[in-house]
Amino acid sequence: MEQKRVVITGLGLVTSLGNDVPTNWQNLLHGKSGAGKITHFDASKFKTQFACEVKNLDMSSLLDAKELRRYDRYIHYAIKSAEEAMQDSQINVNKEDALRCGIIYGSGMGGINTLDVNIGGFGAGDGTPRYSPFFIPMIITNMAAGLLAIRYGFKGVNYATTSACSSSAHAIANACYQIRMGLADVMLAGGSEAAIECSGIGGFNALHALSTRNDSPQTACRPFSASRDGFVLGEGAGTLVLEEYEHAKARGAHIYAEIVGIGLTADAYHLTASDPDGVGARNAMQLAVNEADVHVSQIDYINTHGTSTPIGDIAEVKAIQDLFGEHAYNLSLTSSKSMIGHLLGGSGAVEAIISILSMHHGIVTPTINHEEGDEDANIDYKLNFTFNKAQQREIRYAMSNNFGFGGHNACLIFKKY
Repeated sequence: MEQKRVVITGLGLVTSLGNDVPTNWQNLLHGKSGAGKITHFDASKFKTQFACEVKNLDMSSLLDAKELRRYDRYIHYAIKSAEEAMQDSQINVNKEDALRCGIIYGSGMGGINTLDVNIGGFGAGDGTPRYSPFFIPMIITNMAAGLLAIRYGFKGVNYATTSACSSSAHAIANACYQIRMGLADVMLAGGSEAAIECSGIGGFNALHALSTRNDSPQTACRPFSASRDGFVLGEGAGTLVLEEYEHAKARGAHIYAEIVGIGLTADAYHLTASDPDGVGARNAMQLAVNEADVHVSQIDYINTHGTSTPIGDIAEVKAIQDLFGEHAYNLSLTSSKSMIGHLLGGSGAVEAIISILSMHHGIVTPTINHEEGDEDANIDYKLNFTFNKAQQREIRYAMSNNFGFGGHNACLIFKKY
């Protein structure tokens, strides 16, 4: 059976740099940082007291008072970004076959705020359970997918993906497979995360994973620089509308890009650390290139996983140089996390959208916070990391990498339309 082509027709974003695609794009182009002092809770006794929080998000036009109380913050972000993506796609849901419209949506940690509040309340009491009746629906990671289906009446395949930092990249990959196999015409895919909470910050601090530059939050995330000391936690959501190519064309949809390559692998190495040789990452990129049926020299851009961690950044650079060889020096590399932080399960979708926008506009967003001379002996600075300033470039094929705790690797390749 000949596989169907899959295209992107709608985009939606919520991050620390803005609550829609246009605002995010402008702030990304100008190299702004979304980092600042944590306001969601009192972090004064934590090793890390800053993060990339979503700001000034008004959900009153999308949710009523009861829904606002009953849905965890990660669901708010999912709904906001999905609404923008659906409006952008201009799909008339009433004209679609609901059984051929599905949703696959990722989250690494789900309703951790709700978990903190309810467990904290129980711990502070006398042992009498006083849990909210919405406690379970608010914390489980599949609820964003379920509620979006209710919202849009999509009755096809519906589930969540959870693979740590690769969750939403896996969501996009699996949504793409549904359309390729002829099982769906339209898929809503993406991911959401709202882990800037006591448990999130405290847990990652215990792992020594977060930057502790409390005196300079906006310069703390510095991927590929020698002085990097961990990632900065972010939050938000990214949602994409995927469509079968002929279906999109028939309704006159605006097409941003085509998904042409997917590579999914495992490190099979360690609970939290990347394979220092980058073997799993390299394998994922190789599989994606093979599936896209292109030569490595045709890839122009990589939105790297680039977390600003000591081991991870080196491993990814090794993987890139090993696969691309001399062509690695022709690539435009960037780390969006330097500006928006690490959205964990939301990263894959958000960074896929940034990759698509970069290709669509012909501009590579910068990797900020690198200072001259701040060079790691294990990283080759002849590579173009797009440090500190956006660069114009025609991008025909864009790659987006995400690598999660547990060794989950996902690589997506998009082709310019």
